[in-house]
Amino acid sequence: MNKAASGATIGRMTSRLSDLLPFLPAHELAGPADVPVTGMAYDSRDVRPGYLFFALPGLHADGHDFIDRALDAGASAIVHSRDPGPFRQGIAYVRVPDSRFALSPAADAFYGHPSRSLGVVGVTGTEGKSTTVYLIWQLLNLSGARAGFFSTVMSDTGSGELPNPEHQTTPEANAVHRMLADMRDAGYEYAVVEASSHGLSPRTNRLGDVAFDAGVMTNVTHEHLEFHGTVEQYRHDKANLFRALDRVGHRKVIAGRSVEVPSFGVVNADDPVSDLFRRACGKPVYSFGAADAPADAFARAVASDAGGSSFEYVEEGSSYPARIELPGEFNVRNALAALLTVSRLRGIPASELLPFLPKLRPVRGRMTVVDRGQPFEVIVDYAHTPSSFQAILPPLRSRVRGRVICVFGSGGERDTEKRPLQGRIAAEYCDVVILSDEDPRGEDPMALLEDIAAGCPGLVRGERLFLIPDRRAAIRRAFSLAGPGDLVLLLGKGHENSIIYARGTIPWDEIAEAEAALAELDYERSSP
Repeated sequence: MNKAASGATIGRMTSRLSDLLPFLPAHELAGPADVPVTGMAYDSRDVRPGYLFFALPGLHADGHDFIDRALDAGASAIVHSRDPGPFRQGIAYVRVPDSRFALSPAADAFYGHPSRSLGVVGVTGTEGKSTTVYLIWQLLNLSGARAGFFSTVMSDTGSGELPNPEHQTTPEANAVHRMLADMRDAGYEYAVVEASSHGLSPRTNRLGDVAFDAGVMTNVTHEHLEFHGTVEQYRHDKANLFRALDRVGHRKVIAGRSVEVPSFGVVNADDPVSDLFRRACGKPVYSFGAADAPADAFARAVASDAGGSSFEYVEEGSSYPARIELPGEFNVRNALAALLTVSRLRGIPASELLPFLPKLRPVRGRMTVVDRGQPFEVIVDYAHTPSSFQAILPPLRSRVRGRVICVFGSGGERDTEKRPLQGRIAAEYCDVVILSDEDPRGEDPMALLEDIAAGCPGLVRGERLFLIPDRRAAIRRAFSLAGPGDLVLLLGKGHENSIIYARGTIPWDEIAEAEAALAELDYERSSP
């Protein structure tokens, strides 16, 4: 048996099923326990010889229906929660109450409990997660640490920054622990993890066996009620990140050294839900805010422009000038969260980290400016919730001299209650609203857009309100309407590389599409 770099007893590349069984809850074994396990998968198309296949129930398909395919591909063992069909000779069948829940402890064990060998920071919230993860990761490295991360947008698990090809913030547990193991084996000291409400829910248990040291809460508003059912459950599941801080001790062996990793939480003091997160753990909880409010750190005298924001950083009665080159005043809060987290994690005064702030790079598809010399602004952003609309639209409306033209949609088979709220907020701050496909999935695209349009009855169709499902055509219509001094906002897709329809998925790159549309209008880049 190989041993992981952490010295754990379970190997990264191969082990025996018998080594993993103690980590599977309430299991019943039929068949041999000594079969080799060379990897694990929950998609039969990913199975290789010697793999442990987890039959997971899904929204549109059930992994139990693909057990035969997994066995034909060489699976040596099956984890299932209902009748797997006829047993095959020499195959191990492990029945558990919930095969999806069992994937996490099995993957954690198979990869040698990698989070026990890293200082792990989890970031949760409705908005700002990806950016805050990216800022924390950059600050850790700029301050001399070696850190990796994974988020909705991209990751660095040891091979540099790579895009995330999936529309999934927190991947399934086997991918989570594999990426953490890659970071550990690359010699990284820290891992920064974007923790979605789905990933933190015990219904998926994607993050249930990650040994978190620090938890960061950006904000909590209205999202994913199609999964959680109620706002209260959504908030409760997100707060599981802070509950996890109390589960394990935080002396870890990192890069061969035994160290005590600080354990704490960081919350947005401007969000009333932050009290729920404070109460969820017994560890110290620090707060940040973007106003003179009761907080451990806050920003004062914020002055935003098209390129970023200047402000005074205030902590413990002392004030320091600061600047971030990230458009959008809301990014000041993200920067404050990152400063507090890295300062507490590394024991470095935040004032010593401030010189790094102007070096921080934005996340692709988050307030990304597209400029080909056109006389109007074009910004691509991932905003797709009512609260994110409320965060970005008012300050943009206040500084734009001309009209604000906004293109957006809403995800199909997701929270439907937010759709008219998106429409209402857009109608309040935008002069022209163009509704277009985001990810309709199995829903009728035009019916979905009508749900959003119900929130903006005051906009005259054909003049200030357009429903154009074809996103490529919608972007071109927006640009055709824009004049000098106007702002065109392309919201909802951001970094994503596809649009999901019932008939299949088509490739998509919002920034490239915007550039192509501008090129068709014969605009040239103003800068290389």
